[in-house]
Amino acid sequence: MVKVAVFDIHEFEKNLFVDINRNKFQFELTFFDVRLTPKTAKLAYGFDVVVAFANDLLNAETIDILAGQSVRLIALRCAGHNQVDVPHAKKLNIPVVRVPAYSPYAVAEFAVALLLTLNRKIHRSYHRSREMNFSLNGLVGFDLHGKTVGIIGTGTIGSVFAKIMHGFGVKLLAYDSRKSLDLVDSYSLTYVTLEELLSHSDIVSLHVPLNQMTKHMINSETIFKMKKGAYLVNTGRGALINTSSLIEALKTGHLGAAALDVYEEEEKFFFQDHSGDIIQDDQLARLISFPNVIVTSHQAFLTTEALRNIITTTLENIGEYEQGKTLTNRVIVS
Repeated sequence: MVKVAVFDIHEFEKNLFVDINRNKFQFELTFFDVRLTPKTAKLAYGFDVVVAFANDLLNAETIDILAGQSVRLIALRCAGHNQVDVPHAKKLNIPVVRVPAYSPYAVAEFAVALLLTLNRKIHRSYHRSREMNFSLNGLVGFDLHGKTVGIIGTGTIGSVFAKIMHGFGVKLLAYDSRKSLDLVDSYSLTYVTLEELLSHSDIVSLHVPLNQMTKHMINSETIFKMKKGAYLVNTGRGALINTSSLIEALKTGHLGAAALDVYEEEEKFFFQDHSGDIIQDDQLARLISFPNVIVTSHQAFLTTEALRNIITTTLENIGEYEQGKTLTNRVIVS
């Protein structure tokens, strides 16, 4: 029986893992609530497969420890793989598999929810009303109808976001090396250069993967090309945005507001309760202090449908490896 170590497990996942595995796979699962890092990799001793999450650290050091303990497969239960030294794993003949898609609707709908909450000050109104404060001062938003929305990345999630936003009666601009004719024909979306998108959009939403080309694509140069007062939404990866540049643009008032479900140093904090701690990250503390910023805990993916798809695909990936089949979702490096 294949022995599987599942790291960084959360209570909302555990029962689904057990149920889906019992009904379809029968692997021997062991759960660890700690992140997979060089310090915790020794917990994988005696296991054939490790299952890792978005903020686990699978650098060369971690992978060397896993390889020395006879781990034969790294299975990511997420789409992104920037946290994994895939070339090093390849050198050690350890395949890396991932979950390329789980529910684009979950992420796209959450991006819209963040935008609506930020614009209409729903979060502020909620806290006020719980204190019996029903004043409307400071709660003025704007109609989305007629505004220009720029979408950076029109893959699966970006396309769903475009379709939803079309229903609000906005003008859609997009930037992507691959163009979707369906979005152009059905939703009147227009592809433009990045500079054109930034300078004309009232709202910019990020839906691209994190890689060498996209890291800090929103930086001190690009962020000040944005339309003054524009809103920025990020449900992709934290490092798409240079945090220092973001803070500066918020301080000067050039950027109107930001809604962030991700943060570039999030692995130190996200998915854990730090409510009783003194946060040592000054940039995160500064972002949270802005009244025109919402920071959520990398939860855009968090729906029942998405979780079931993630876990099923993860276990299917392990099953393919066990049976010697071609790995459908293997991460390929040149």
